[in-house]
Amino acid sequence: MTSRVHLFYSGYVQGVGFRFTTERIALSLQVKGWVRNLRDGRVEIVAEGEKKDLEELMARLRESFSGYIKEVQVTWETPQGEFDDFTIRF
Repeated sequence: MTSRVHLFYSGYVQGVGFRFTTERIALSLQVKGWVRNLRDGRVEIVAEGEKKDLEELMARLRESFSGYIKEVQVTWETPQGEFDDFTIRF
């Protein structure tokens, strides 16, 4: 069953390869959506896929950036089916 998650990561999450790592992990899990930096220093992610894969994405990001992430805001939403792949937005 497809799920959708909307994430905001705060802490030292810009300038450390967070977006590129997110893209690599998402593509390996066949998760679709996007990641982008926000002007306030946070990173925003909107992703769709199997719930277990979305949870794995979050777990791998937590593991990869444990010393950099201060807080994560997680909102589960209704999937829209609007994505064909996973991209970095600039």
